[in-house]
Amino acid sequence: MPEVAVKSLAQNWILWILILPLLGFGINGLGALVFPQKYPRTLSNIVSCLVIFGSFLVTAFGLWALTRSPEDAYFTQQVFSWISVGNFSVNFGLMFDHLSAIMCLTVTLVGLLIHIYATGYMGHDPAYARFFTYMNLFMFMMLTLVLADNIVLMFVGWEGVGLCSYLLIGFWYEDWDKAKAGLKAFVVNRIGDFGFLLGIFTLFWALGTVDFAGMRNYISGHPLEFSGLTLYGVKVATLIGIFLFIGATGKSAQLPLYVWLPDAMAGPTPVSALIHAATMVTAGVYMIGRMSFVYVHSPFALAVVACVGAATALFAGTIGLTQTDIKRVLAYSTVSQLGYMFMAMGSAAFAAGIFHLFTHAFFKALLFLGAGSVIVAFHHQEQDITRMGNLSKYLPWTHRTVLIAFLAIIGLPPLAGFWSKDEILFRAFASGNELLAQYRLNYALWAVGVTTALVTAIYMTRWMILVFWGGPRMDEETKHHLSESPQSMIIPLMILALGSALVGFLGVGPLFGVTNWFEHFLEPALAQALPAEPKIALFGSERMLEVTLLIVSVLAAITGLLFAYGIYLEKPGLADKLKEKFKALYLLSYNKYYVDEIYDRTVVNPLLKTSYYLLFRFVDVAIIDGFMNGLAKLTQLLGRVLRRAQNGVVQTYLFVFVLGIIAAFVILIYYLFRSQA
Repeated sequence: MPEVAVKSLAQNWILWILILPLLGFGINGLGALVFPQKYPRTLSNIVSCLVIFGSFLVTAFGLWALTRSPEDAYFTQQVFSWISVGNFSVNFGLMFDHLSAIMCLTVTLVGLLIHIYATGYMGHDPAYARFFTYMNLFMFMMLTLVLADNIVLMFVGWEGVGLCSYLLIGFWYEDWDKAKAGLKAFVVNRIGDFGFLLGIFTLFWALGTVDFAGMRNYISGHPLEFSGLTLYGVKVATLIGIFLFIGATGKSAQLPLYVWLPDAMAGPTPVSALIHAATMVTAGVYMIGRMSFVYVHSPFALAVVACVGAATALFAGTIGLTQTDIKRVLAYSTVSQLGYMFMAMGSAAFAAGIFHLFTHAFFKALLFLGAGSVIVAFHHQEQDITRMGNLSKYLPWTHRTVLIAFLAIIGLPPLAGFWSKDEILFRAFASGNELLAQYRLNYALWAVGVTTALVTAIYMTRWMILVFWGGPRMDEETKHHLSESPQSMIIPLMILALGSALVGFLGVGPLFGVTNWFEHFLEPALAQALPAEPKIALFGSERMLEVTLLIVSVLAAITGLLFAYGIYLEKPGLADKLKEKFKALYLLSYNKYYVDEIYDRTVVNPLLKTSYYLLFRFVDVAIIDGFMNGLAKLTQLLGRVLRRAQNGVVQTYLFVFVLGIIAAFVILIYYLFRSQA
């Protein structure tokens, strides 16, 4: 097919990536509204899954079109003029480039498998159609965020996924704890979004445009001018980078705004998988990749991103060591893995961060859906991993697929997590961020990353032992009713297991004598930063350095695996002894460092009390209601006084009339005498 025809066809089809999920939302939503009890579940299944499959096919076509086009090609589609105020105008425009292609592929493929899985998992839920209505809307909003050609439209998708997370996390809103979890996610994200808005305003003030292509062209044409631009003595690039990253800490659950994501486990398990693997939490990483042309002009902003990411990775990992809820362990794992991604982005290794986002989507979706299969086997009555064990016997296919995800997430070769995690650790060590290299922070980041790999291997091995490998800790009746999940749930697990095993090979690099396809593919969409020269005196060459770092990383993962295997399976009593010996540390981790309690005492409760006593009791009730009620009482008093003059007695009216005439006559005489005097 000629290049021009390919480009034209792709441009005409970009919008369909969005339209199809929106159609699913409309059809299922209308059906659930008009026929709340009679809307066929089969129809809901077909519609919800078919529209996502259609989006996946269109994305695959766009990806093929990009490979047939010049390396720096990208496709755009201006749908309609959206905002026009004076000199400010924003179109509803879409852009399909190498970065959005990878993201759309991740969202639609993993999202499709989760939708198929959900047809089995949610099969007995009475609000079945409403669930898939929200899921299709979630996909539409995430794809809007990814395909937007300007940051204002991206913010619409950004807010849209926040709304959908609120609807889906609190899907079972009859349970107050679940409804509260949805509310918590919504409120915490609004805090981060305030920073995101400040970033948008600063961008427009500095560049005069909000289009990604326009911003990138201006900065590439005036790099020194942009780098030197300041606002109140602070580099504008730094302000923009920090403001936008504040939004990312909320959306992608980084310190200090990570607290909503573990509570998001209150929603149905397919929702957990969708949020953690393919949609909402990846938005912050994607945003930094999209705005990389700004971040490369602020080493300080990048350093903040890297340090926060590294701190979050280790912090969340240590919490995962002690949690007992089957999904909550995975939730803290997601927070930790996102920290890896931000560590890569802050090290100016943007492609490595996106690569880990891509591989993580497969094995994290698999882990969550595997956990969902376990929950279904327990008939939704049990999620405590200390009350499970030996499930490999009862759920063989779930165990086999989850085993692959487990090996991938701890980073054992040759599975997907190995390639992406070790790429991040190497890029952190040889950081492209000159500020990190100047103060040797790149070595500290690498050390934190390796320590996190060790911790990840420990808590994930513990998870596998307590759920699948250890001795059974259920009663006999529960064991009697355990059975494997239906095919609608197992087949997506198999496909995700295949992806968890193979997609990492897309990022095999020069160390193995080949070109890193993934990094090369993303080059046109990501800004490039020159890597700092790592100190290689002890290693002889950069190749030997990379091999050494790789070996250290794998040894850390194996050490963590063997350590957890020994204390939880070989000598299970040893774990209890360690828990008792380090009880204070154990309780600190188990209670999540009391961060939620600290927030409640220092932020939430003071705000609630201030709102109640100051805003409600004093401002609203005493001042506003007092003033308005005073006016109402004054009106009533005047009404009662005036009502007495309207008593219907003619003699009274005549008497008042005569008094009026006399009063007028007296006033007239007074003014006549006064004028003569």
